[in-house]
Amino acid sequence: MSERIRVLIVDDDALVRSGLRMMLSGSERIEVVGEAQDGSEVLAEVDAHRPDVILMDLRMPRLDGLAATRLVCAQPRAPHVLVLTTFDADELVLGALRAGAEGFVLKDTPPVEIIRAIELIAAGEGILSPTVARQLIAHVAADGRGDSNDRRTTARRRLDALTDRELEVARAIGEGKTNADIGGELYMSLATVKAHVTRLLSKLDVQNRVQIALLVNDADL
Repeated sequence: MSERIRVLIVDDDALVRSGLRMMLSGSERIEVVGEAQDGSEVLAEVDAHRPDVILMDLRMPRLDGLAATRLVCAQPRAPHVLVLTTFDADELVLGALRAGAEGFVLKDTPPVEIIRAIELIAAGEGILSPTVARQLIAHVAADGRGDSNDRRTTARRRLDALTDRELEVARAIGEGKTNADIGGELYMSLATVKAHVTRLLSKLDVQNRVQIALLVNDADL
């Protein structure tokens, strides 16, 4: 990540883009390097500006934020994706998190919290508060359609590869706990927690800690 956090804003509403740009200009650590008004423009903007973080709207007319997130996260050295939404933990948000987004913020979130979310995302700390974690668990549990049983079986099989300690860390991540919280609860140093998280990403073949949380929730452990 560069010294300043380079941000790309993706939203079909010009007023929203302008408001976000103005808001983020108040942070010395953040630089808005580009804008896109549709998901179909995102890859070209990423190539042109090399952002660290993308603020991604979900509902856009041609290519929505879910599809755009999938495209971005499939790229080598993909930027972090932070979803912008007016709906709290709905199906599109859940889909974007499964696709590789590392968190979401509501559009009416106070500016200081959006700036903090961008800083955390850029530092590799997914935005998944305990409240959001509970909401995602509820969505997963309520999903009685499609392949939910298969997903549970697959998730449990993948988690079987973990040691007991790694599973404890994974469960804590699934509860929305930060590295500092996990260290205090499991009597580990911060460096040890980070090492466990790195191993979990590798062993579970996921992109970020939010996807670890989703996998734990899918397994219903």
